[in-house]
Amino acid sequence: MRRRSPLWAVAALTLLSAAALPAHAASYGTPTIKLSTGYLSGAVDGTGDPTVTVTVAQSGADASALTVTATRSSASGVAAPADVHVTGTGGSRTVAVTAHARGYTYLTLKVTGLGGKTATTTLHYAASPAVQHGADARYLTGASDASAAVDAGGGYVLVANDEDNTLRLYDGAASGAPVRSWDLDGALGAGKEVDIEGAARAGNTIYWTGSLGNNKDGEYKPDRNTVFTTTVSGSGAATQLAFGTAGHRLRDDLLAWDEANGDRYGFAAATAAGQAPKRVDGFNVEGLEFAPGSVTTAYVGFRAPLVPPQTGGRALIVPVTNMDQVARGTKAAVGTPIELDLGGLSVRDLRRNAQGQYLILAGSWAAEDNSAPYALYSWDGVAGHRPVKVLDLPTADAGGWESVVSVPDLTAAGARVQLLTDDGAADLYGDGTEAKDLTHPEWQKSRTTWFTLS
Repeated sequence: MRRRSPLWAVAALTLLSAAALPAHAASYGTPTIKLSTGYLSGAVDGTGDPTVTVTVAQSGADASALTVTATRSSASGVAAPADVHVTGTGGSRTVAVTAHARGYTYLTLKVTGLGGKTATTTLHYAASPAVQHGADARYLTGASDASAAVDAGGGYVLVANDEDNTLRLYDGAASGAPVRSWDLDGALGAGKEVDIEGAARAGNTIYWTGSLGNNKDGEYKPDRNTVFTTTVSGSGAATQLAFGTAGHRLRDDLLAWDEANGDRYGFAAATAAGQAPKRVDGFNVEGLEFAPGSVTTAYVGFRAPLVPPQTGGRALIVPVTNMDQVARGTKAAVGTPIELDLGGLSVRDLRRNAQGQYLILAGSWAAEDNSAPYALYSWDGVAGHRPVKVLDLPTADAGGWESVVSVPDLTAAGARVQLLTDDGAADLYGDGTEAKDLTHPEWQKSRTTWFTLS
């Protein structure tokens, strides 16, 4: 018998080994890893912070065989790799981050596939500081200057932002980006922001008003002299908006009315060139709501002036009795003004429920943040009836209390109200950048918090 060489035996073993392996073992590709967004924000001690979706794949392998881990943090004091939590088993996973300190960090995420092949991507993460009532707080991302809010039903909220003319729909119970949005620049014919500061709903029509005042440099900007409407269809997550009409003369009509009444509130001087709106004797609208039992008479609430324009002055509300027509460009019909004792604070928002109960969000005419007092007052909407303070709001946290979403039954025990902050001027992440100037919308955010009324 002819003897086989040792080389033949080695070749045979190699062939047998290859046959024992899966046919595609040598053809695994390099895995891929993609984030739904490369930027994410959270809060220290936050509850239900926003998340991102990571999509992974590898040619020749089932996605369930891939693993995703965090391998590096550029600032572990803000969030370390162990603070990155990945859930899910298929091609789409969810990434959440637990923040431990205010600031920024770059988090490296790695996917490991079959054949030992890997790929990485970077998640840019920003953490804001802990806040009071943090367990009841959520963060609405995509914009930081929440300035007016309307209940859309089912826990969803329509939110205006005073730095643009876009209305956004959020799930008010969850942190994250808007469900949908409506850019109204074209419909409004606006070259600049309307500076939306107040909103009121009558049936399926929402009325939105600009601040009506000069800008912070004392310049008159015509786009701010706007009252417009949107029509609502659907509710909750299915809410849709359609632009209605707009009027651009309410400021002028209020100035003419004040002049005809002896310049009682100094509107002409407050709107003169060079006059900033946020002064004790300024001119700045921030609240809008309908009078008791009416869908045409609207209460226009002023952040400034106080009456008289001094420490301890009263808050001013001016009824406009034909707001439905003002939003179509008709001259405003002005009723008897209402002056309210809010402990020296002014109107930052005004909201009524179906029972005719009002909540007034009161704050300083000056404050852009929560360094000054804020409070909630209940009221029955009747001129001459004094509002009653129901809650002092927490201060010292980032942002300023700006909007009331809706008013619960104020006679019910344990009634809870949802408020929003305007965080536009806040340094959320400790680098000196105001939130409105952050370059990534995922890092811009406003805070919504639930409070139990006493």
